Amino acid sequence: MAAVGLSGGIPGQDRHDENTAAAASGEGKKHYYEQRIKNFEKYHERELKKREAAKAAADPVKITLPDGTIMPGIRNFTTPLEVASAISESLAKKCVVAKVDGVPWDLFRPLEADCALSLHNFGDEEGRETFWHSSAHLLGQALELEYGVDLTIGPALDEGYYYDCFMGERTLNTDDQMVIETRMRTSIKEAHEFQRVVVTRAEALEMFQENKFKIEIISGLPSSAVITVYRVGPMVDLCSGPHLPNLSHIKAVAVMACNRSFWRGDVKREGLQRVYAISFPDNKQLREYQHRIEEAKKRDHRLLGANQSLFFFHHLSPGSCFFLPRGARIHNALVQYIREKYWEYEYEEVISPNIYNFDLWHTSGHAEHYKVR
Repeated sequence: MAAVGLSGGIPGQDRHDENTAAAASGEGKKHYYEQRIKNFEKYHERELKKREAAKAAADPVKITLPDGTIMPGIRNFTTPLEVASAISESLAKKCVVAKVDGVPWDLFRPLEADCALSLHNFGDEEGRETFWHSSAHLLGQALELEYGVDLTIGPALDEGYYYDCFMGERTLNTDDQMVIETRMRTSIKEAHEFQRVVVTRAEALEMFQENKFKIEIISGLPSSAVITVYRVGPMVDLCSGPHLPNLSHIKAVAVMACNRSFWRGDVKREGLQRVYAISFPDNKQLREYQHRIEEAKKRDHRLLGANQSLFFFHHLSPGSCFFLPRGARIHNALVQYIREKYWEYEYEEVISPNIYNFDLWHTSGHAEHYKVR
């Protein structure tokens, strides 16, 4: 059975509609956070006892490395990180995640059977995904502690990660970005370890009872799902993993943007705040990333088009530009080129209306955006 979960956090369902000062910070949900940690510690103790029992049983396993070397281990006790340390301490420090028989695996999670083991660092795709997924938990922790939000999901992206959170009517702005970033840096210095537990559906529902988004996720999991929960510092999260051994691997972080989103991507559901961020194992990589982003902004077609007198935008038609003479020439040349390719690629041209009945926007779900207020 595959482990199932989603990256996210956990605040107060019963107080969703209260926009009070207490709810605007982690203090408003202190009791919930404390209870969440107590529950996690209880289940983590259960995991530790299992590992001690496995150590006593000393059931051997064979661990095959990529070069064919076979190393001995103990079933449900030996971890990939211990294997890495046995090979080289420098290797162990660089590794961020393992793969066991091709499946991503926490470095701190005991091996369960004979297996093929590979170790990965930030330079690998698997390593970057784990690095940014773990960083999303760091971001979620900052959002909980600073604003007492209800976290929903927080996945890794091709570059970086984001976290969606529910804050009622409150929104985040550029000033909040520095607040969040500062909190993340503080947590990095504390170097909290990631810990993993397996829980039953009932235990998960109890642990996240004050977050209706988590409850919805848990309730939607198949009956065969293995539900896993991770902790890093005060943050306890429903998640399938894997994760970094600890936050000290993260050396540089930047919050990039705050936008609006919707739960499940449905405009009819709760409005959320989405926070984008990026992190790296050293400051040099962050500086290079930020330089690349700034250079890309300079090449933004919206800026270039205006600077070169090709087109302009107006609030009366924000989704479509007004082409100036130079831009019109380029536009017409491109249209002509495309039409010349019709025969080559067996396309036929049609012309659709420019004006539609408003019912179309009811069908698409956009009608609410154009409602008279």
